Formats: sequence, C-alpha cells, structure tokens
Amino acid sequence: MREPLFVKQNAEQWRHFEQAPVTDPDEVAERFIKITDDLAYAKTFYPKSKTTEYLNGLAAKLHQTIYKNKTEKRNRFITFWKLELPVLFKTYERQLLYSFIFFFVFCLMGVLSARYDPNFLRLILGDQYVDMTNDNIAKGDPFGVYKSHQEFLMFMGIAANNIYVSLVIFVSGIIFSVGAVYHLFTNGIMLGSFEYYFFSKGLGAQSVLVIWIHGTIEISSIIIAGAAGLVLGNSLLFPKTYTRLASLKKGARDGMKLAIGLVPLFIIAATFESFVTRHTEMPIWLSITILASSLTFMVWYVIIYPNKINKTRT
Repeated sequence: MREPLFVKQNAEQWRHFEQAPVTDPDEVAERFIKITDDLAYAKTFYPKSKTTEYLNGLAAKLHQTIYKNKTEKRNRFITFWKLELPVLFKTYERQLLYSFIFFFVFCLMGVLSARYDPNFLRLILGDQYVDMTNDNIAKGDPFGVYKSHQEFLMFMGIAANNIYVSLVIFVSGIIFSVGAVYHLFTNGIMLGSFEYYFFSKGLGAQSVLVIWIHGTIEISSIIIAGAAGLVLGNSLLFPKTYTRLASLKKGARDGMKLAIGLVPLFIIAATFESFVTRHTEMPIWLSITILASSLTFMVWYVIIYPNKINKTRT
C-alpha cells in the first residue's frame, strides 16, 4: 500500500486518539494496540518517513498513559538492580564496549607518554604526589598514601568524589558524546601514567595486588559511567524513528539509571580503598582473592547475567 493511501485510511482515527484522551483502561489498551500495529506496518514499509515518526510519538504518549499511574511494588528498589539495570547493560552493550575501548586506548596513551616524556608524569599526577610517593618508596612503604587518612573520613570523601565524577561524566555526554569521551580520556591517561610510574620503579606486581583491590570495581564503574554519557549523547545524535526530543528524553532516562546504578559499586570500592587497601602487608593469596572476586562479579553482573536475562525474556 502506498503511504498516502495508508495515511488517508487512518489519519482521522489517529487524530481522534491524539485529540480525545480517555481514562478507561480497556479503551486505552485498544488504542495502544491499534497504534502499535500501525507503527509496525509503517516501520516495515516506510521506515524513514514522517508518518513513522508521528506514530512512534503517538505510541509513546499512549504508553505513558498506561504506565504513569501504575502502582510500584514495594520491592522496586531490589527489582532495579536485579532486573532493570542488567537489562540496560544488555540494551546498551555497544556503548559499554565503545567506552571500554576508548578507556583502554587512552590508558595505553598514558603509558607511552609517561615512558617517552620524563615530564609527563609530573604534569598528570602533580609534583606533590610524585615527590610524596618517591619519599614513601625510599622509606620502604610505597603505598603509604592509603594509610595517611582516618578510615571513615577517607571513605566518605572517596565515595562522594567518585559518585560526583560519574555523574559529571554522564551529564557531559550531552555535548554530542564528546564530553563523555573527554572524561574517559583524562581518567585513562591518568591511570596509564599512574601504573607506568610503579612499573618503572619495579613495583608493578605489587601495585596491582594493592591498588586494584579497590581499582577493579572503581575503574569498571568509570567505564560504565562513560557508557551512560554515550547513551545520552547518542540519543541526541541518532534519534532513529523518534523525534529528537523524545530520543533525548529516553537517552537521559536510561543514562541516568546507569549512572545511579553505580552508587552501590562506588560505595563498595570506597570501602575497599579506605579499610582494606591500607593493609599493604596482607597475604598475597588474600589480595588475589579480593581482586579476582571483584573482577568476576563485574564481568558476571555487566555481561554474563544480562545475557542470561535476555535469553530468558526471548
């Protein structure tokens, strides 16, 4: 059927649905089914037309009408991390992959820059930090910085800072995703330089066993925050069949959920950094156990579990 004929046959009904809202649940459901059927047809035969865009917006309005007064279950808090967040990980697995690749490449850039430019390390980490760490290495306690603050105050400061940074990364994605990539760049460069510094001092293995006790979850969460920023920015750049405004609203909502979902992870990472990492004399087997458990959890929760849920839903 040609598009003009399709529009002519249904335009009056669509206009009625748009201009004459109803509250009866059965009537709303019937309208929603009708519009989604028409939308599916339009997507199939006129995927890039204004008709498809219009129907997509009308379907979204009906969907909101159905669910805006839905009573939330008491276990909504648990459901969010058990189902909703993993589903978002699966939905935006491509953005997660891009964020990981960006961050990994920027880390390598940090390593190479620190290796071939003697001044680069101090430029990125600061003279004060480098001088302090050099003094700690000379004293035989290279990771003494983690013992220099009271545990609880350190925990509060680190948790608040990491949550703030993740939200900044997410919000900066509104600048056409470039903002999120920039923050991945700065964090990746810093991490690469930081690790090269310890490896250049012959403390590479020890730095992994100490720093990555908290770093595994913390860095993974930064990458997810970068993906949240990409979700926001891409929704503005690539609206697909949605209007640009509707796409932006959806991207903002989903990206914010990803960012909020990181809060417990940052709290766990801050707990490790404040109360565990400072014990640099702990047995190697214990350090490896904590590190491996953190890595296993992140891989399972972000990749394996979401794919399992997706297969079940399918």
